[in-house]
Amino acid sequence: MKLSEVHKVYFLGVGGIGMSAIARYFLSQGKKVAGYDRTSTPLTDQLSREGIDIHFQDNLYSIPGIFKSTNDTLVVYTPAVPTSHSEMNYFRKEGFTLMKRSQVLGMIMENHRGIAVAGTHGKTTISSMIAHIFRHSGKSCNAFLGGITLNYNSNLLLDPASDYFIAEADEFDRSFLTLFPDMAVISAVDDDHLDIYGERKNLLAAFQQFASQIKPGGVLVVKKDIELRNPDGIRVLSYALNSKADYYASNFRKEGLFNRFDIHTDKEVFSDFILGVHGMLNIENAVAAFAVAHQSGISPEKIRLAMAEYKGVKRRFEIILNTGKVLFIDDYAHHPEELKAFIGSVRDAVPNARISGIFQPHLYTRTRDFAEAFSQSLSLLDDVILLDIYPAREEPISGVDSGMIFGKLSNKGEKILCSKAQLFKVVEEMNPSVLLTIGAGDIDQAVDPLKELLIRMNP
Repeated sequence: MKLSEVHKVYFLGVGGIGMSAIARYFLSQGKKVAGYDRTSTPLTDQLSREGIDIHFQDNLYSIPGIFKSTNDTLVVYTPAVPTSHSEMNYFRKEGFTLMKRSQVLGMIMENHRGIAVAGTHGKTTISSMIAHIFRHSGKSCNAFLGGITLNYNSNLLLDPASDYFIAEADEFDRSFLTLFPDMAVISAVDDDHLDIYGERKNLLAAFQQFASQIKPGGVLVVKKDIELRNPDGIRVLSYALNSKADYYASNFRKEGLFNRFDIHTDKEVFSDFILGVHGMLNIENAVAAFAVAHQSGISPEKIRLAMAEYKGVKRRFEIILNTGKVLFIDDYAHHPEELKAFIGSVRDAVPNARISGIFQPHLYTRTRDFAEAFSQSLSLLDDVILLDIYPAREEPISGVDSGMIFGKLSNKGEKILCSKAQLFKVVEEMNPSVLLTIGAGDIDQAVDPLKELLIRMNP
């Protein structure tokens, strides 16, 4: 099925951050859009207000009748939908065209000048930075993002007049192998999704394949020292935070919660950048975004101005509350390396503060595979509040729970294992001055109530 032949699009898992961007795209194209998701969230509420018909029960009778025609309806699904799902099985049995989200993303990208951002962490921030630089500089773009960019309050940016298409390239389920971009970024290849890849060599092979799919004459911007071979027929440019590379940053100067810095190329030094979000990891991400924008013909001065106005992405070092009495930051980190980088960035921002963190592990397999690494990263906190595992797409695994992490914690302050129902009482009794909420599950639903609690406790 060609996308031009599609008049109706039905989504199984419409509330996912990547799925919702594609749903919004088809809605903007004048298509009829509807879908199912497991739970109602602020994002599904917003999609409903925008005109997408959404229901939350796996029920064939809830599928709107106009979506039961096979000749012009495309069904888009996420791999998180179980094989037992009755709506999925109905569409398969009736002969509908079903496509994974990543396949549809690849079809949309193929007629544009594609920029794909891959990596086990950093891709949402880098892709949103690139999109913001393009927009702010006047070059413009279309962008499908894995988070809500705070500059535009959306995960989808559209400009029909622009040929540029920026998208995250997700390694889960090898989804990024549906993309054939003109330019790509690889930010990290940490061990992750071992439930899919089994072992590291298979993960590396998938990233190698992704790099080889860059179109001839294209560009790969890759973090220095990532263990991949340079593909033939493209230019490969390295980037780094504070060591020699094709693009790198140096001369960091503290300015409140933020840093000023310089960016080097092999020929020039561009001075006095300031990024509108905190953290050395974000400066590293900014170097990658600079490289892409610079290679796309945007002047360093325009990039500098755009970076100063960049506000970040929801749930990526998002400052929820900063009153002078209490600092509350929310972050999506769900891998040990991400936790280490996030907590380290907070330490850099408030070096003498007592830092308390709430962490919700994401997936049984990830908890099983990285329990010791999680405990090491979380032990960088003063106080740890550990919640139950958020299962997402997985069924429970015997013997795997948050206790695997809890038992190995070595932090100096309090450590508490509790349920979400107990969380608010635990936080009230702890009365933290710096609080972090961390995780990729539904911990974000506790952010606003925690903010209200902290305000009441610190008038």
